[in-house]
Amino acid sequence: MTNYVTAELPKWAENTLLVWSVFGALAVVSLGLFFWERRLATEAPDGGVRPVPLGRIAAGGHSMTPPTVPAPVRGRAAELERIGALVRGSGGGMVVVCGAGGLGKTTLAAEAAAQARAQGRVVVWVRWRDDPERLGQDLAQAAHILGLPESRLEEARTGRVSLVDAVWEHLATVTGWLIVIDNVDTPARVGPGSGPPAAYRGWLRPHGGGALLVTSRDTTRQTWGPDADLLHLQPLADEAAGTVLLDAARHAGTEAEAEALAVRLGGLPLALNAAGAYLAVPTSRHRTFTAYQHALEAEFADLLGAEHPAAAADPAVARRVVRHTWDLSLDQLHRDGYTLARPVLQLLALLEPAPVPRTLITPELVTDATGLPATAATVDVALAGLHQYGLLHTPDTNETEPGSTVVGRLQLHPLVREVTAHTLNRPEPTVTWLTALDEHLARAVDAVAGMPGRTGWPTARLLAPHLPPHLDRNTPHNFTTARNTLDTLAAAVRAAGAASEELLLRRHVLDSESTVLGPDHPDTLASRNDHANALSALGEHRQAADLHQRVVAESERLLGPDHPHTLTYRNNYALALNGLGEHQQAADLHQRVLTDSERILGPDHPDTLIDRNNYANALSALGEHRQAADLHQRVVAESERLLGPDHPATLTSRNNHAHALNRLGEHQQAADLHQQVLTDRQRILGPDHPHTLT
Repeated sequence: MTNYVTAELPKWAENTLLVWSVFGALAVVSLGLFFWERRLATEAPDGGVRPVPLGRIAAGGHSMTPPTVPAPVRGRAAELERIGALVRGSGGGMVVVCGAGGLGKTTLAAEAAAQARAQGRVVVWVRWRDDPERLGQDLAQAAHILGLPESRLEEARTGRVSLVDAVWEHLATVTGWLIVIDNVDTPARVGPGSGPPAAYRGWLRPHGGGALLVTSRDTTRQTWGPDADLLHLQPLADEAAGTVLLDAARHAGTEAEAEALAVRLGGLPLALNAAGAYLAVPTSRHRTFTAYQHALEAEFADLLGAEHPAAAADPAVARRVVRHTWDLSLDQLHRDGYTLARPVLQLLALLEPAPVPRTLITPELVTDATGLPATAATVDVALAGLHQYGLLHTPDTNETEPGSTVVGRLQLHPLVREVTAHTLNRPEPTVTWLTALDEHLARAVDAVAGMPGRTGWPTARLLAPHLPPHLDRNTPHNFTTARNTLDTLAAAVRAAGAASEELLLRRHVLDSESTVLGPDHPDTLASRNDHANALSALGEHRQAADLHQRVVAESERLLGPDHPHTLTYRNNYALALNGLGEHQQAADLHQRVLTDSERILGPDHPDTLIDRNNYANALSALGEHRQAADLHQRVVAESERLLGPDHPATLTSRNNHAHALNRLGEHQQAADLHQQVLTDRQRILGPDHPHTLT
């Protein structure tokens, strides 16, 4: 080979201006070609489709194998069967396993994937990373595994066909597969484009020849569309939840003890796994189910409420920690514009673990508690967002009969409530929030007490569990006002026939008055009588009679034997005796009370009418049916004249008169009167009121 070198340059090369002009033009052309290629890679031309980098599709770069399920999956047989039926079927489709964080959606999906693989299905696992482009590449790789030809991928790379359509056209022709897309908690970002998943034009479609399984915290039909099978996970049943604990820590106690702890944890799989993992460690301070359950009362923040330092930066860690798992949903809601979702959840967490009437959560309450501006619309949106992500439930109501008042109810899972309450800043804003909450609880009670007829009864029953802490927080600085609020609500739930709710309130008022006012205070005496009445309404006649006997003795000593309150207490004691079957003693006491009432209060006093009615009932119990019927007839006439035909006491008197007629053998007259009473009670009290049912 000969090398030829010359020292002489061409004439044009000596022209430096020409040389540099040529180099500049070449550089401009190169840059233009580079940016044009980048534009083709990221934008679809008008009327065309977006090219896709084929090399990245083929490479994948991460495992698409389902995660291993480390322990038996308990209590999900029905859910697994629903998924299995879809996988085994010939038509394909899409199932969305949805619910709040911590319910075990990924575990259920992994178990379903393992079962499908054992049946010979091709299983591909994809984890949503909040990146639509990455999801497209993963699904293209899944389709490639299932036989999508390279030529079709090449068409997608060059923009001659839409990749999403190419993938789903192929998946529609192939059977025997299960594709799982895990943790799609931001479905609006799935794409491609800005269309909603429910339109089925994006990466999530129910039209394949196999089964597409999606897990998500988004629980709404509006998100997933009409053709998706929504499988809304609930907490585990008590027995299954207890078994989860026993699987993890067999040494920690009996089945009953495990189940008791599982109930305390609300059947939430994430909490069960956390407790089981703790108990399985030999060096843990608490080694038994019972010890762990007791420790939760004092050490909740160190056990289930413990923080994890990596949770803020790594969502995968946050999903595995009870304290942090729901923050992912709240953070997403905040990014989506639901700015009141977190404070509204925190506000609900300060109430008791019982349903809350929707009418309590007003914009005024939210603003007074949090200091944030709120409107009816923004509160509605916040509640809707919490419901969408499974953090808030709306229990069904049975108040559906014609003419009834249907009251919306809100309820948190007990553990969501407890964790949220523990993560509030202390001592502020809790004190400010609770002050506002107490003010609005009192307003709500006044509102339901002022409603006509039975309109306010459903709300009154919902408010009842949340009022005892209201009294505790206002003792002693605002005791009388708070106590009166509970008494007002107790009267409302008594009228509604809600004996359990009334007993809860009466007992709490009595305990508080005994401490603050003393056991001999007249108000305490009255509350003890009310407590005994509530016991009678629940059928606790022995306990009620003993308490009434005590009240009568104390009233005669403190107020005197002829005081109107003493007469009332004596009448109630006689009712309790009658409930115990001690009819002669009850009749003698009722006769004495009636005589004293006619002498002290007058024959037409409403209390005297009640005493006369009760004495007539006592005569019936003794078999004196003629005398009882005559006396009941007199009471009915007096009640209609003095109280009106629709007064509850008048209805009771008319009902008792019918009973007396029936015992006399005047059955037709009794039946006609009972029919009238039934019609009136259905109209006035409602068809489900205990008096109507009676």
